[in-house]
Amino acid sequence: MKQFRVVAETDRNYPMGLTIDGKRIHVSVKWPGSACSLVLTEEQGETAVFEMAQELRQGDVWNLTLETDRQIKGCFVYGFQTEQGWLLDPYGRVFRGRELWGAETGSGVDLETDSRTFPETGFKRKLETVAGQTVFEWGEDKRPQIPYEDCVIYKAHVRGFTKHPSSHVRDRGTFRAVMEKIPYMKELGVTTLELMPVMEFNEVREETEVHMVKLPVDNQPPKLNYWGYGDSFLFAPKASYSSGKRKHPATELKTLVRELHKNNMELVLELYVSGKEDPSMVLDAVRYWAREYHIDGIHLVGDAPLNLIGQDPYLSRLKLWAEYWNGVDEGSHRHLGWYNDGFLRDMRQVLKGDDGGLNRLAYRAKLNLEKSAVINYMAGTNGFTLADMVSYNEKHNEANGERGKDGPEENDSWNCGAEGPTKKRKVLELRKKQMKNAVLMLFFSQGTPMLLAGDEFGNSQSGNNNPYCQDNEITWLNWNQQKSNAEFYQFVKATIAFRKAHPVFHQVKPLLGMDSLGCGQPDISCHGMKAWQPDFSDSCHQLSIMYCGEYGHKKDGTRDEDFLLIYNMHWEPHSFALPKLPKGRRWHLVVDTGRKESENFWENGNEPMLEEQRTYEAEPRSIVVLMGKTHPELEEELKTRKTRRERHKNRVSTTKGQTP
Repeated sequence: MKQFRVVAETDRNYPMGLTIDGKRIHVSVKWPGSACSLVLTEEQGETAVFEMAQELRQGDVWNLTLETDRQIKGCFVYGFQTEQGWLLDPYGRVFRGRELWGAETGSGVDLETDSRTFPETGFKRKLETVAGQTVFEWGEDKRPQIPYEDCVIYKAHVRGFTKHPSSHVRDRGTFRAVMEKIPYMKELGVTTLELMPVMEFNEVREETEVHMVKLPVDNQPPKLNYWGYGDSFLFAPKASYSSGKRKHPATELKTLVRELHKNNMELVLELYVSGKEDPSMVLDAVRYWAREYHIDGIHLVGDAPLNLIGQDPYLSRLKLWAEYWNGVDEGSHRHLGWYNDGFLRDMRQVLKGDDGGLNRLAYRAKLNLEKSAVINYMAGTNGFTLADMVSYNEKHNEANGERGKDGPEENDSWNCGAEGPTKKRKVLELRKKQMKNAVLMLFFSQGTPMLLAGDEFGNSQSGNNNPYCQDNEITWLNWNQQKSNAEFYQFVKATIAFRKAHPVFHQVKPLLGMDSLGCGQPDISCHGMKAWQPDFSDSCHQLSIMYCGEYGHKKDGTRDEDFLLIYNMHWEPHSFALPKLPKGRRWHLVVDTGRKESENFWENGNEPMLEEQRTYEAEPRSIVVLMGKTHPELEEELKTRKTRRERHKNRVSTTKGQTP
C-alpha cells in the first residue's frame, strides 16, 4: 500500500476505532502494552503494516493517521498486531468470519480455529474487522417516538422468530425475514419490536457454564450461545443474521429500522454488557446505535453503567430500559423504563390462587410512574412461556445436558392438573382459561405491556425454562399454532385492540384512587364481593377494580366508558355486588373467561346489557370485564327528560316576569 503515508496529526479529536475521512484513515485503539501496529488489507488483497508511534499515544490509546492522494473508496480489512498477539478492534462496525451460524456450517470447518495466514506479518487471525465508506439512504426517516402509555412491546429472537419452515418467509432467521413479519405484528397491535442481542457474538461455546460452575460436557458437541448473552462486539450487527451469500448486516438492519418506522413502529435492541467493558465504551455504543441506526431504544442487560447512560443528555429522548434505575436522575422527558420481573412474579401467584395476593394485584394493576415507565410482562426470556406456565409444575431442561442444574427453580407456574402434554379435556380448557386470564391481567394493567413472541398463539418450549443453547424446534416459533390456536390468538388480538381503544387502561399519569376531578367518582377504586368493601385478607381470592371513564379521554375528546374488572381467582364461583353507575348508564358485558368461547369477548358495539345490574356471578378462576355505557333507549329517555326540564324552567321564568 505505497499510496498511504503516515501523517503525524495531533490536532483532531477522532473517535475510537477506524474512521475514513475523505483522503485519510484515522485509527484509535486502546492497548495497555508497549507496542501496537495497524495491519491493513485492501479488497484486492494487498496487506501493509503501519507501526503506531509512541509519541502519538495518549494514555493507553494508540493513534495513527494515514493519508493518500485520492478519495478513499471500497472496503478494508484491519486489525492490530501487538507484542502479545492479534487484537481486534472492539469498536469495529462489521466483522468477517462468522457469516455462517455455527450450527449450520455442515462443512466441518470450525469458524473459530480456521485461521488465515498473512505472509507479510506471519501472523494468523480468526476474525477480521471490516471498514469502508458506505452510504445508506434513510430518506425522510423519522422516529415515531410513541409514548410509553401507547406502547405494546413484542420481544423476539431474530433467528427463532422465523427459522421454522412454517414462518413462510424467505431467508428464514434473518433481519430480512423479521421485516417480512411487520404486517403480522402491526395487525396484532404491536407498536414496539424488541430484539434479543443482535451485536456480533460467538454462538459456539466450548464448555457449559452454570452459575459460574463449569460442568463436563460428556463428549457432547460444543454448546451454542443461542440467546447471545455473552462477550460481543458492541458496535457491530451479527453477520449471520443477514441474508444472501454476500452478507451486509449493517444495511439489512438499517432497512429493517426504516421499514418499521414507515409503519409507525419502533425498534429497541437488547444490549448485553458483561461489566468488563470500559463504561465510556458502553456509552459510546449506545450513542452509536441511536445515531447510526436510528433505533428507538436500548434495553440494557448485564452490568451496564446505568448512571452514565441514564443521565446522558444525548440519550434523553431515547427509550432506555433496565432492571432498575435506582439513584438515576429521571430528567424532564419520560424515557427510562423499569424492566424487571416484579409484575410476572406477583401476577402469576395471583393467577394460580396463592394466598395473600390481592394487595399485589391491586398494586400491580395501577402501578404507573410519572417520570419513568413500568414495563410489565407475564413471560420473558428467562423462565416459562405463557403456555408452559399453565402446563408444567417443574422445569424440563434435560435437552440442555446440564443435569437439571440450569434455569430458575421457581417459575410460579401450575400445570392445571397434568404435567406437560395431555388429552384431558378439562385440563386443556382450564389451561386456555388461565392463559386468557394472564393476557387480561397484562393488558388491563396501567404499565407498558410486553408480549413474548409466540405467546399470542400458545407457543411452548416443552417445559424448558432456560433454552439458551437450543437452536431447534424448542426455540423456533411454530407458526402453524396460529391456526391451531386461532381462537386464543383472536382473543389476544382483541384484548390489545380494546386496551388501545380505551385510555383509562393506559393513562399518562399515575392513578391516585381519589376524586381529583370532583365528578363524584375516584379514578380507580377497589371492591370485594360487596361494592366499596374490598377484602385483602390472605384467604380471600376475589377482587374487583373499577375505572372511572371521566379520567380518560378518547381521541375525539369524549370521555371514556366506566369499567369494572372482576377477578375471581378462587376455585369456587362467587357473586359480586356491582357498584352503582351514574344516571343513564348500565353495565354491559365485554369479557368473561368463565363462559364458552363464543361469549368470551364481545365485539365492539354488541356488548349485551346485563339483565341483573346489582350483582354478577363469576365462575371459578375467571376474569370478567364489564363496561358502563349509556343504553340507546335510556339515552333517548334522558334527552326527553332534559327537554321537559328546560321547558319547565322557561315556563317558570316567563310566569315570574309577568305583571299581576
